[in-house]
Amino acid sequence: MAHRDIIVVGASVGGVEALQTLVRNLPGRFPASIFIVLHLAPDSPSLLPEILERAGALSVVHPRDGDSIRAGQIYVAPPDRHMLLERGAVRVVIGPKENRHRPAIDPLFRSAALAYGQRVIGVVLTGALDDGSAGIISVKQRGGLAIVQDPDTAYCGDMPRSAMRYIEPDFVLPIDKITAKLYDLVREPLKTRGAAQEKSAGGNGKGNGNGQLQHDVAIAEMDASTMDATEHPGDPSPFACPECNGVLWERKEGDLLHFRCRVGHAYTANNLAAEQNLMIESALWAALRSLEENASLNERLADRARVRRHGQTAERFAEQAESKKHQASVLRELLTSSQPLETGSSKGNGSSNN
Repeated sequence: MAHRDIIVVGASVGGVEALQTLVRNLPGRFPASIFIVLHLAPDSPSLLPEILERAGALSVVHPRDGDSIRAGQIYVAPPDRHMLLERGAVRVVIGPKENRHRPAIDPLFRSAALAYGQRVIGVVLTGALDDGSAGIISVKQRGGLAIVQDPDTAYCGDMPRSAMRYIEPDFVLPIDKITAKLYDLVREPLKTRGAAQEKSAGGNGKGNGNGQLQHDVAIAEMDASTMDATEHPGDPSPFACPECNGVLWERKEGDLLHFRCRVGHAYTANNLAAEQNLMIESALWAALRSLEENASLNERLADRARVRRHGQTAERFAEQAESKKHQASVLRELLTSSQPLETGSSKGNGSSNN
C-alpha cells in the first residue's frame, strides 16, 4: 500500500537551528526521503549537510544531478543550484532565480507535487517574506499535505504566516512537534483518491491545473522548448524584471499574485516589491554620490575662476556647488532617517546561518 514518502522542506532566516531540531529525533530507519532548501549565498560553500548529519541519525548529502531517491536519506540543495524532483531521481540545475534566490523553495515544492502528488508532505519553516507560498499551494492542489511551523514560535514568522494566508494547512506546529507528526504521517497508509478527485487535481499530469505546473517546472530546468515558446501563462504586466529587464507576466497561483519573465525569473508580489525597493535605494545612493561629486567639481571650478579673476564665472560655479550640496543634504537625510526603504533583504537571506 502506498505511503507518504516524499517530504519537502523550505526555510530561510533562522533555518539552520530549526532544521537541526527537525532532524534531531528522526529514527535511523525513517521510511521517507527528505529534501531541504535553505536560502544560501551563491558563492559560499554550504556546511549544512555536515551540521544536520551531526544533529541526527540520518545521512545528509548535497545531491548530484540524476542521483536516485532513497528512503531514509536527507538531500540538501547545493549553493547556487535549484533542487527538483522527478520520478525516482533528483535534478540539480542552474535555472532562473525565483524570489531572488537559487536554490529556491517553490521550484522544489512544485516539482515534488507534479511528480509525486499525494505522496508529498510540504513543510514551511521560519523565513522572511512569502517564499514557499506558491509551492505549498501546488502541494495542496495535487493532494499532498501541508505542515507549517507555528509562526509565533518561529525565528521569523513571515513565511509561515504567508503560507497560512493562501492555504489551509493540515497542521500548524512548533518546530519541536513537527518531527513526531512527520513520523506518524509517513507510516499511515495512503488512501487512494477517486477518479473524480484525480481529474480535478490533475493527478495524471494532464489535469486543468497541471499545464501551468508543468510549465513552471520546465522553466526551472531551463527547458529550451518551454523558454522559446511564444505563449506565456498570464497577462503582460507594466513591470520589468529586476534581474533582466524583460516583461513580467502576471498570473495567480491560487490567490497568490505571481510574476514571471520570458527567461524564467519569478517573483511573488511581495518579493517584487522588495527587489524594487532595493533598486530604488541603490539609485538614491548613486544619485547622492553624483550630487556630491558635482558639488565638489563646481567648487574646484569656482576656485580656479577666482584665481583667474573671473568673478561672475566663479559666482556661477559657487551657486551651482551650493545647490548640489543642498540637494545632496536632502537626499542624505532621506537615506539615513530610520531606514526609509524596507527591503526585507536582511531577513530574506539565511546564508549567514550556514
